[in-house]
Amino acid sequence: MINTVLDQASGLRKMSQNNNNGVKVIAVTGGKGGVGKTNVSLNTAIALGQQGKRVLVLDADLGLANCDVMLGLRVERNLSHVLSGECELDEILVEGPAGIKIVPATSGSQNMVELSPSEHAGLIRAFSELNTEFDILIVDTAAGISDMVLSFSRAAQDVMVVVCDEPTSITDAYALIKVLSREHGVYKFKIVANMVRSLREGQELFAKLSKVTDRFLDISMELAATIPYDENMRKATRRQKVIVELFPSSPASVAFRALATKAVKWPIPNQPSGHLEFFIEKLVNG
Repeated sequence: MINTVLDQASGLRKMSQNNNNGVKVIAVTGGKGGVGKTNVSLNTAIALGQQGKRVLVLDADLGLANCDVMLGLRVERNLSHVLSGECELDEILVEGPAGIKIVPATSGSQNMVELSPSEHAGLIRAFSELNTEFDILIVDTAAGISDMVLSFSRAAQDVMVVVCDEPTSITDAYALIKVLSREHGVYKFKIVANMVRSLREGQELFAKLSKVTDRFLDISMELAATIPYDENMRKATRRQKVIVELFPSSPASVAFRALATKAVKWPIPNQPSGHLEFFIEKLVNG
C-alpha cells in the first residue's frame, strides 16, 4: 500500500513537470447505455482536432471498449498490455481522424472492469510517463454508475452528461448526478441533449432534468449542447466513420463543432479540484 501511494505521488510530480500549460480533462458519461455517449465523445474530439487542438481520447469503457471499432481502426495492443508491463502507453496510441490519438481499451474482459489498487497505480504511472503531448483529454466512460465511471468523472475538470428524451435516460442521468454530487463532491455538470428533434425539444429535456435536480440536489447545470437527430449519423456509423468527418455540413456536425468551440473556452483550474486524487488529477497540475 505504501508503494502504491509513493507511485501515485511520483506520477503526480512527473506529470506536473511535463505539462506546464495544463491539460483540459473532460469526462463524457450518461448513466444509461445507448444514449450516444461514444458518438458524442468521438465527434467532439474530432471537431476539436479540426480546430487544431491536440486531443487524446481514453476509451474508459475498459471491459467493452468500442472507440476503435467505431472509427474502423486496427488495434494490435491495448491498455491491458500496458498494465501487464508488456509495453508503454505511447506504444499503444492509435491515430484517428483530424490527428486525434486514442488510448484503446479491451473488449470482453471482466478483469479490466475491476482494477485492483495496484492496477490503478499502474494506470497513473502509465499516464505520468506519457511522452505524447496533448491539449485536451476526453474520457469516454462506461455506462452506469460503477466505481470506474465515478472515478473518471470525479477526477475530470468537466463532466459532460449525455441525455436523451426518454424516461429511463433522464432517470439514470439523475441517479449518476446524484451519486457524484452527494458522495464525490462534483457540483457542476455540462448537459448534452442528444438525438433531439429540435432546439426546443433539447431545452425542454434540459428543463425536465433541471426540475428534478433543482428540487433535490445542490448542483449547477449548463445545457452545453443540443445535438439533433440526424439520419446521417446512422450512415456514418455503418461506414465506421464519424458524422463530422463524413457529413461536415449535416445538422449534427454543425452542433458538434459548436460544442467543441464552447469546450475550448471552459477554464482549466489553477488548483486541483479537491476531488479524490485519481490519475487524471495530475494532468491539471501544470
